[in-house]
Amino acid sequence: MRLSTFIAKRLIYSIFVLFGLSILIFFISRILPGDVARMILGPHASQDELEALRLQLHLKDPVYLQYYYWISDAIRGNLGYSYIVTHRPVFADIMEFLPASLELVFFAAVIEIVGAIVLGMLAGRHANTWIDNVVRIISYIGVAVPSFVVALVLLLVFGYYWRVFPAIGRISPSVIEPPRITGFLTIDSLITGNVQAFFDAIYHLIIPGFSLALGGLAQDARITRASVVENLNKDYITAAVSHGLPESKITLKYLMKPSLIPTVAILGLDIASLLTNAFLVEVIFNWPGFSRYTTTAMLRKDLNIIVASVLVVGLFFAIANIIVDIIVAYLDPRIRFVERAK
Repeated sequence: MRLSTFIAKRLIYSIFVLFGLSILIFFISRILPGDVARMILGPHASQDELEALRLQLHLKDPVYLQYYYWISDAIRGNLGYSYIVTHRPVFADIMEFLPASLELVFFAAVIEIVGAIVLGMLAGRHANTWIDNVVRIISYIGVAVPSFVVALVLLLVFGYYWRVFPAIGRISPSVIEPPRITGFLTIDSLITGNVQAFFDAIYHLIIPGFSLALGGLAQDARITRASVVENLNKDYITAAVSHGLPESKITLKYLMKPSLIPTVAILGLDIASLLTNAFLVEVIFNWPGFSRYTTTAMLRKDLNIIVASVLVVGLFFAIANIIVDIIVAYLDPRIRFVERAK
């Protein structure tokens, strides 16, 4: 199977998955307890006002008809209106808040990927030594301590006591913020040539990015370590050592690629889940992101935001899984997508 065919099939599967997810979350949101019209208009609204709003929002229709109206609008890019949280179109809200969270997630993903591979390879290559013990301690701490606790500790130590990194926000008040083009401060700063804003935005990403990445980094480092130790005992590594190949060449060319296959599979899911795990980190660092926006909508039962946000997260997971499959196919020659000669 060719790579293009594989990607096309996965995209089609993802569309069906997202369609099923939209049905599921829409029906769940409609059967939650509470009067949506009353929540929108408040406790002092008259009965006539409530009835008029219920008719406008099709709340008196059967649920399957409500879904039909919603999906018809969603296909045209209309994800509904936020009647409770922001009083704006949901699509406009997502376009405003999502880039901030994605920038944080991508930065955390870089920390997680680099840290997991480096620490895992070091621990596996030096198994049962002091290096392995240090990595093991770091991994145990990362897995056991929640990300919001790490965020609070780093905020207190580096943001308030030592004042090494900025405590809150995406950019310093003294720095001129670049015009909004993509919503990513780092990219917009580079596009507009605002170098000061670029480095200031990176500076603000360090503590929240590390706080968000530590848990996944610790887990993936242990997975990489176990895979490296297992592959060190394989015959092809023994053969490479017996031929006198340099240790660096054995590690980079023969050991790393097969050892990273299980790590990459887990990394894809971990990175996708960062978008939903970022809520408390965004609250602590006053980060105006998508996770904070979504959780607020769920607490206040803003149905249109809930459905649209779950679909965005589902899309993020679908894309992450496709990327993981492509990377794993590159790392493992046994599952290449190019057709072999029969």
